[in-house]
Amino acid sequence: MEWLLVPFEVSFVQRALMAGVLVSAVCAVVGTWVVLRGMAFIGDAMSHGMLPGVAIASLTGVNLLIGAAISAGVMALGVTALGRSRRLSEDTTIGLLFVGMLASGVIIVSHSRSFAVDLTGFLFGDVLAVGSGDLVGLAITLLVVGAVALVGHRSFTALTFDVRKAHTLGLRPRLANAVLLGLVTLTIVASFRVVGTLLVFGLLIAPAAAALFWSRRITTIMLIAALLGIAATVGGLLVSWHWGTAAGATIAAGAVLLFFLSAFLSFVRQRFRSLTPEIESSR
Repeated sequence: MEWLLVPFEVSFVQRALMAGVLVSAVCAVVGTWVVLRGMAFIGDAMSHGMLPGVAIASLTGVNLLIGAAISAGVMALGVTALGRSRRLSEDTTIGLLFVGMLASGVIIVSHSRSFAVDLTGFLFGDVLAVGSGDLVGLAITLLVVGAVALVGHRSFTALTFDVRKAHTLGLRPRLANAVLLGLVTLTIVASFRVVGTLLVFGLLIAPAAAALFWSRRITTIMLIAALLGIAATVGGLLVSWHWGTAAGATIAAGAVLLFFLSAFLSFVRQRFRSLTPEIESSR
């Protein structure tokens, strides 16, 4: 058991674990709605669409979070504005903005001498370099996301399953959609500097998607997703410590692996249930 405990006796690994737990909790809440509403593509676009703002902030010496927030805000406004067009589908507008923002960011970053390092840091972050200030920021983000999700739970549910009923009940689905988009933006902006866009997107989608195999209740899905995210964090940090792999990428890979494991176990469970009546009837 020593191999299991030794890594977490080191202070920077402890901070990385705390960051992973906080990010897992935030992503579980927001990611559940993202998966249920089929917003995975927009989540990916938002996470990578921040690159221009981050690049400009890095080159000008401005706080990276400010640059990321501005860029993500532009992306969100663009998606909302172009989404009103009846000639273009939503995925088309998101795809165009995604490619345009990402290409612009790469062009800007390419002017930096540390191009490869900057781009790698943006994608993968550095979870092992988490400081106390980063943990405070993530904790505040969790409180805000939790409060908004609690207040808007009824509106989000109606928006996800029956938009017409949401209109009938006066739940203002357009506003709910805008708030939900804001939560996705907040989650990505608050987390990317610590764990990178790859890990944020991985923990946003994979645990919530895996949780769908085990429950249909929204709150239960969020709880299972959080636990799966934490499991991916612990496992990823252990593998990273003993095998010398990149911590952020390993955690993200662990989250995806847990999704496929959940899908397999769910398939086995369904097959067992379907075979049980046949076995009983043959006796």
